[in-house]
Amino acid sequence: MAISSYPFDGQAATETEYSRLFRELQTSGVAASADSSAFRVTADSSGMNVKAAPGFALLRGHAVQSTAVETIAIGAADTSARTDRIVLRLDPAANAITLAVVKGVPGGGVPALTQTDTGLYEIPLALVSVGASVTTITAASVEDARPFLGMHVGAWSTPTRPTSPRLGTLGFNRTTQTWEFWTGSAWAALAPTVTWSNVADKPGAFPASPHMHRWSEITDPPASLPPAAHTHGWPEITGKPDSYPPASHSHSWSSISGRPSSFPPESHSHSSYLESGDTIAWANGTKRAHAHQVGGSGTYYAVWVDGSGNFGRNTSSRRYKKNVRDAGISPASVLALTPRVYDRRDFTDPEGTLVQGRRDELGLIAEEVAETLPEVVCLNEHGEIETVRYDLLGVALLPVVQDQEQRIRALEAKLREITE
Repeated sequence: MAISSYPFDGQAATETEYSRLFRELQTSGVAASADSSAFRVTADSSGMNVKAAPGFALLRGHAVQSTAVETIAIGAADTSARTDRIVLRLDPAANAITLAVVKGVPGGGVPALTQTDTGLYEIPLALVSVGASVTTITAASVEDARPFLGMHVGAWSTPTRPTSPRLGTLGFNRTTQTWEFWTGSAWAALAPTVTWSNVADKPGAFPASPHMHRWSEITDPPASLPPAAHTHGWPEITGKPDSYPPASHSHSWSSISGRPSSFPPESHSHSSYLESGDTIAWANGTKRAHAHQVGGSGTYYAVWVDGSGNFGRNTSSRRYKKNVRDAGISPASVLALTPRVYDRRDFTDPEGTLVQGRRDELGLIAEEVAETLPEVVCLNEHGEIETVRYDLLGVALLPVVQDQEQRIRALEAKLREITE
């Protein structure tokens, strides 16, 4: 038969059928309030045992009742600590529900429960920590792990509330029109009405936040107010004249608002003094026109200009350097450079005049140099290839010269061997 129904008058129902029926009506667990002692497991250091209090419970539709304290033996301790479970075990084949110990593995975790649909089914009552080589189980070694039966949500009036409610019993009170639950000693509203009087730990006063009031909202305002010392912005003044003749006065530079940071030069000219090649005061020192040459016994420096326009002398002493290491430049990288002849692009100078770029210049293309010898290529502030450090090309040529010197010496030695 594919479809069956039960129980009905004159019809036999099996244990399995009744178990399936009752397990759908109620979950498995201890039938008591969560704060009760029903099936609570305790220890009193009286040896390797624990004790289970009397209680009533349901397991998969089957009932079990204990009416006296039961003593449960715990296996001897191991050399490593372990955790045992105290369980209620349903055994349908034996038609019994008994108290049992599920022994843990030394050094392992909590042992698993056996919960099958038609065979053994266990629910936990407690966890017992069995220390290494102990001879007694103390109260602190037992941890309560009892599940409790679910409770149905009810509805009642204040006079008809449940007479023996369990902790957490929940229902709707039609008298007060509120949801309430049993705390273990009294009925309490699930969502109590909150008023200022029943708010706990409320502050005695609140500092006023910034705000304003209209004059019409102020009670008992004075008929008039003597003006206090104050100022008015120019836009707030009504009936002001369009202009004032300025009186004799002066301003310091720091008191002027909106002053420019620089001034464009007015139209002017320079005398032949500036054009004759005599001494000219430039940005970072006294310079002479290109027609002059240096002299004397002083030290000479090549001059660099950095990206911010600052002048600096080119120094090579070890005092100014650190992390010195071999460059590792391949002679082939230098020999791959290709001289080019090119024309400069035309440009517009600051006065707006179109200036023709130089023609037939000899040099290198920085992008081509970067492909084989990036060490001598400079980037601008945007990370774009900008120029070639021609002053470094001589340094880059040293590996080429040294390589050729080694080859020449080898050839000369070979030639001497052949001649001899």
